[in-house]
Amino acid sequence: MFYDELGRLVSILASWTDVDEPDAFAQTAAGRSEFRAEDLRRLRALIDDLRPEVLGRVK
Repeated sequence: MFYDELGRLVSILASWTDVDEPDAFAQTAAGRSEFRAEDLRRLRALIDDLRPEVLGRVK
């Protein structure tokens, strides 16, 4: 939390700053991977849900 230029108390997510603990995945991956396996699985599920609709429109 901080006071803005008008003196109002403002809060932002700690993850938007450098005060939060470093992400464990990012530390372990050390730049070798941009994506977590679970995030990729969730993306695949979203794509699979869209596939019939999208493929029906693609010629």
